[in-house]
This record gives sequence, structure tokens and C-alpha cells, in this order.
Amino acid sequence: VTLLLDRGADINITGGGFGTALGAAAYGGKLEAVTLLLDRGADINITGGVFGTALGAAAYGGKQEIATLLLDRGADVNLTGGEYGSALGAAAYGGKLEAVTLLLDRGADINITGGVFGTALGAAA
Repeated sequence: VTLLLDRGADINITGGGFGTALGAAAYGGKLEAVTLLLDRGADINITGGVFGTALGAAAYGGKQEIATLLLDRGADVNLTGGEYGSALGAAAYGGKLEAVTLLLDRGADINITGGVFGTALGAAA
């Protein structure tokens, strides 16, 4: 990651299933890469990809430490986008109860709408 960034890779380019490099690192549970990307200026709230945001990718994958880091670094818990509509919807669909609890504790709107399931309740069902 460092080499590619040093050689001019666009840290915030969007595309692919994970939306961004930050989303891919978050889903993959790569804490060191997530931290590096944030430190080098990755936009924590870019939307794109299946999970909508890097927070959504971490929540769906049950990557609690990464989800907490993203929230601590300013991730918007209520951004909408992606197949699951929101990070809460992604966590609910993935059956990640700890992630659902974390997001609700950090202010996620339990009735936010978006995605193919409409709400987190629809995603969980």
C-alpha cells in the first residue's frame, strides 16, 4: 500500500465491489492498511461499492476494531449507500450483533432507509 501511494495511486478513487481502497482494507480486516490510508488522507466518508462505505464494509464483516477506529476518526454512522443501505443495514444483514450494537450506541438511526432491504430491520429479517 505504501509503495503504491508513494508512486501516486489516487487514495480516493472509487470503483469495484468495495468502493475504495479504504473499503477493501476495512472489509479485509487490515487494521494497519486502514490506519495508513486514513493517515495519508483517505476520505472516510466516500460512498461506493456493495457496502456503501468503509464503515459498512467493516460492520458487515464483523471487524469491530476497524469499525471503532473508523467511528473514532469521524465516519458518519448514518451515510446511506450500497446494497444494504447503511452500515447498520450491512451489519444487520451480516448478523453481526456486536457491530449493530456499536453502531446504535454511536448514534445510528434505527429507521434509516436505503438499499434493497429498505431498513436494518428488513436486512436482519
